[in-house]
Amino acid sequence: MNRLFPALALWLGVAFDAVAQCAICRSTLESNVSQGDPGIAAGINTGILYLLVFPYAAAIIIGYMWYRNAKKHRKTARLMLE
Repeated sequence: MNRLFPALALWLGVAFDAVAQCAICRSTLESNVSQGDPGIAAGINTGILYLLVFPYAAAIIIGYMWYRNAKKHRKTARLMLE
């Protein structure tokens, strides 16, 4: 319980900070697009896609390595029993 409260407080503090920055990004992008410069918006969209893909890719890679390691251990355990 002593570790849960500080972790929860930190998580809430970071979450509220992150929400505040979305309005700043949106206003910057809207002003640039209205002035005829869509380049920054495309760059930020690419950045958002990178932020979306990498956690999933890391989870898939770790899951595959875990599966492969568990499969190898099962095979060696089976050989030892025979």
